[in-house]
Amino acid sequence: MKAKAQKIGDGVYWIGVLDWDIRSYHGYTLDGTTYNAYIVFGEKVAIIDNAYPGKTEEMMARIEDAFEQEGREMKVDYIVQNHVEKDHSGVLYDLWKKFDAPIYCSKIAQGGLLRHYPKLEGADFNIVGTGDSLDLGGKTLAFLDAFLLHWPDSMFTLLAEDGILFPNDAFGQHLCFAKRFDTDIPEVVLMDAAQKFYGNLITPLSKKVLNKFDEIIELGLLEQVKMIAPSHGQIWTDPMKIIGAYSDWATGKRAEDKVTIVYDTMHYSTQKMAHEVAEGIIAEGYDVEMYFLHEDERSEIVKSILTSKAVAFGIPTINDFPFPSIGDIIYYLKGLHFNRTGFKRPAVTFGSMGGRGGAVEFIANELTECGFEVLDQQEIYYVPDAEDDDTSFKLGQKLVEEAKKLEL
Repeated sequence: MKAKAQKIGDGVYWIGVLDWDIRSYHGYTLDGTTYNAYIVFGEKVAIIDNAYPGKTEEMMARIEDAFEQEGREMKVDYIVQNHVEKDHSGVLYDLWKKFDAPIYCSKIAQGGLLRHYPKLEGADFNIVGTGDSLDLGGKTLAFLDAFLLHWPDSMFTLLAEDGILFPNDAFGQHLCFAKRFDTDIPEVVLMDAAQKFYGNLITPLSKKVLNKFDEIIELGLLEQVKMIAPSHGQIWTDPMKIIGAYSDWATGKRAEDKVTIVYDTMHYSTQKMAHEVAEGIIAEGYDVEMYFLHEDERSEIVKSILTSKAVAFGIPTINDFPFPSIGDIIYYLKGLHFNRTGFKRPAVTFGSMGGRGGAVEFIANELTECGFEVLDQQEIYYVPDAEDDDTSFKLGQKLVEEAKKLEL
């Protein structure tokens, strides 16, 4: 295979992989992604991160091209592994086998890498963290612990002289474009993808994001960062754009006058209720984003919730329990802990039943465990009548009234 490396700085190249065809990744829908990896040329040469298993050929073609562009013999002196997850470590064994270079990573990463790739037993692992650095000769890599951003093994690498931060998954987006920089694509596309990435992967770590920003400021590193080169998507030439967005998402400051409504239905009664709840919300001046669980999926719902001030969940009862489609998103939300993003979003639940009912109360309790503040519930018998429609409308109004009291 022949592929070209892209220069992103003096002696610094993108040598990643374009995955045009992937449509789902750990429960997340996407239209392709990139596995970004980088090579830094000083007197010595270091590769930072790699790609998914099976992507060796494409990555090696870019590495060869980078050496050709630099006019140097192909010799890699160091391999930096910021994160264990397979989409960034799947080519590690092939790189190590070819170049026989020492691997720099966190202590936790060493154990994780050996579990993933037992053939690395015998590799020269160098354990690094905050305060450690690697001199390439004219280029210096400084390491920063990033525990649980987003795995326990994660770390950041800063190319000190150029101010390029390699933070692995942090600040990424699941996008696949031919061009590499943030300025190469429409900003609305870029920020939408960054929001979805944060909502689905970083939300439960929001407090750690803020703590890490405080640490970076205290270490005097923030003003040194001139570019952020994450492991997915576009490279940020304006670091404060994404740093500011992360800070706002972590504190709720980007929450909009909007309600996310999530519902499913069997015979259209709960659907009708959902539409009435929406009308009540709209009447109070808020926007609505509606998600129908027959068709819509969890990662888009989560992206919407991240910038909503309130949520509403509608579900019918079947066999004395909630219609099962709700279970997927509820268990997903439990792991995301949205109450960690600066505030508890007010919520309501509603739905139709034909027997004993109970789904509405069940989901209300589940949402409370997910970190939402459930205000009210509405459960109706079979098909909503005019009085039920009025109650649903007022349920939407009540939700907005409470959302307007939030101080964000």
